[in-house]
Amino acid sequence: MHQDTTIHTNPNALQLKADLEWFAQVVQTRMELYFEDDCAYESIFDLTPPAHPVQSSLYANILQHYGMTAAERIALLLGLAPHLQPQLLDVFFVPNERLNRGHTEFGGLKGDMHSGFLPTGETLLFVLAGDDLEERLYFQKIFERDHFFNAHKICQLEQAPPNEPRFSGAWMVTQEVLDLLSTGVVRKPDFSPGFPARLLYTPMEWDDLVLNPQTEEQLQELNAWIMFEEELMDTWGMDNKLKPGYRCLFHGPPGTGKTLTASLLGKKFGKDVYRVDLSALISKYIGETEKNLERIFERTEHTGSILFFDEADAIFGKRTNVNEAHDRYANQEVSYLLQRIEDYPGIVLLASNFKTNMDDAFLRRFQSTIFFPLPEEKERLQLWKNAFSDKASLEETVDMPEVAKRYKLSGGAIMNVVRYASLMTLQRGSTTILLSDLQAGVRRELAKEGKTM
Repeated sequence: MHQDTTIHTNPNALQLKADLEWFAQVVQTRMELYFEDDCAYESIFDLTPPAHPVQSSLYANILQHYGMTAAERIALLLGLAPHLQPQLLDVFFVPNERLNRGHTEFGGLKGDMHSGFLPTGETLLFVLAGDDLEERLYFQKIFERDHFFNAHKICQLEQAPPNEPRFSGAWMVTQEVLDLLSTGVVRKPDFSPGFPARLLYTPMEWDDLVLNPQTEEQLQELNAWIMFEEELMDTWGMDNKLKPGYRCLFHGPPGTGKTLTASLLGKKFGKDVYRVDLSALISKYIGETEKNLERIFERTEHTGSILFFDEADAIFGKRTNVNEAHDRYANQEVSYLLQRIEDYPGIVLLASNFKTNMDDAFLRRFQSTIFFPLPEEKERLQLWKNAFSDKASLEETVDMPEVAKRYKLSGGAIMNVVRYASLMTLQRGSTTILLSDLQAGVRRELAKEGKTM
């Protein structure tokens, strides 16, 4: 039987294996020193970390790029261990026989499904410093905001619950780094409770998008920013004058091309576009909305992805008058969200059916607002002409210019009519679209808005 031995010749896997073996020795040494057992070393830092040749693997490149100290390598490996060799942390399950419970100083969390030990900030401080308070205070710099672990989203200390010690939060490697070191590529995040956003994709092209000239003109600045941001900020030296990122509001009636435009921008410039699911994002529990949104920002802000918030006024709308404690918190939460979006270094697109619903303080943070009106007769005619399958033909009585003139529908509504008429045609075993089916489809769309033909 053929056995795949690729992993045994993978430099990244070999070097990670060597470092995890060193990490296991470090942990064992810390335990021996702490419990005053026989130990060959006076400090965990007497154990020399493995040396990896320059440019020999992705893992080695990361270590060399950041010039990681032994303590920082231990911190990285502690975050990786639950994913790569979780058994290395089983040593922290040793019970405190005097108290008949675990050791507080080891930190750690128990997962909902994972049966192993999940490290916390407390775990890292114990491994690095033991019970030496001076060293413990010294190594707390690893958790600071400006440390490259946090600044470059390599490892992070999860925020502890309110009124609990800061270092009781989970210590984890970020998903992007785990993906890179495990597979060599960053996996696109999937929709989940921890990432309430979906990747947008459209098979359509720019020629399929019909906009009025004013909307197309307004889109030019956004296109220019995507094309020339790097040159503007770096070559022209505007990075000390302009904030990174671009925030734009798409507003107008439903079905006028806001979502399609966002999808096509990503397709044109090779960027992932994530549509934020506001129903999954907004939580009735105080503080949860911030956490849900933060997860999205953390997974996308270093990937060049575009964030698209549909029906944005549901969360970014005008703030309420303060009538009760919940209103005060809601306003504080919105203020936080406004600041977080302003700090996002990528492109944030928000869509709203009504610009007047949006909070004025939020709108002032936008680089541009783009209006997507209902299409005029000329645009409607183009939409109708582009909408039907090449396999279908129109009944002779269908006067398409007259249909475009008479029925003032959005692009989305027109496509709904085409879908209905096409299905009715197939149901008859025909390829000819009847005027009566078009009219029935139009009637259905108008009924949605409480209108009649």
